[in-house]
Amino acid sequence: MKSPVHRCRDVEHSRGQNVITSSSASAMWFIKDACGIMCAVITWLLVFYAEFVVLFVMLLPSKNLTYSIVNGTLFNTLTFLALASHLRAMCTDPGAVPKGNATKEYIESLQLKPGQVVYKCPKCCSIKPDRAHHCSVCKRCIRKMDHHCPWVNNCVGENNQKYFVLFTMYIALISLHVLFMVVFHFLNCFEDDWTKCSSFSPPATVILLILLCFEGLLFLIFTSVMFGTQVHSICTDETGIERLKGETGKWGKMPCWEAMQLAFGGPFSLSWCSPFTGVTCKRTPTEHVEVPLGEIIEEDVIEIPLE
Repeated sequence: MKSPVHRCRDVEHSRGQNVITSSSASAMWFIKDACGIMCAVITWLLVFYAEFVVLFVMLLPSKNLTYSIVNGTLFNTLTFLALASHLRAMCTDPGAVPKGNATKEYIESLQLKPGQVVYKCPKCCSIKPDRAHHCSVCKRCIRKMDHHCPWVNNCVGENNQKYFVLFTMYIALISLHVLFMVVFHFLNCFEDDWTKCSSFSPPATVILLILLCFEGLLFLIFTSVMFGTQVHSICTDETGIERLKGETGKWGKMPCWEAMQLAFGGPFSLSWCSPFTGVTCKRTPTEHVEVPLGEIIEEDVIEIPLE
């Protein structure tokens, strides 16, 4: 039977476990969760459905070329940014704590002050930093974990919260844009012949537009609430799990604007709205720091002895 230290490190380096990763700096973060992967695929399919209806039902058959070009450019730009944000939120390490570092040698390397207390996660055998929580899906402790979102198949944490915020914002904007176009298309078709409003038959056109309207309204409400919740969490410097567990007031909270700059990667600029700036999809450098070998300590609460 393997010792606890071997079991923890085997999980960390195995390619057949919950997270696709390796000790290489080029490894990409990806959670192998069937439910999360299915939800992520459904998200992309719903966006592609909206793309299909917007282009082939509303814009291409339109007689107004300027209307089609302007709305087509805007819609496709927002769609591209939304899917890019989703991909970055899904494939970015949210701030995972290295597994198997709960050893005496590692604690000594931290050079903590006498009397300080550190905590070991009994599930992933790691020393938990302040404000880190264990995710049962990712099977890791995540720094500043807000929640695990199946729609991005990842935790929302310290390193990828920006991309999740951008994803919810762009989906909300897409949904709002779609609702305006659907209403305009219905009004335009009532005044004109329905057979000239779409390359599809009138019944098929109505069904496609009603489904798109329902999808847009549903996602507008859902993503707007999520966007507002995430921005509120950033401004109050308090994650969803911390509010749920009543852990507020246990750390010095930073001002709202400072917290926003930290989450979005610097002073306010257009880069805040870009999913291509900020944290890389590759695993964070701290993941590759060599963990001092040694036996995993048994205690879950470790106090540094006084000198």
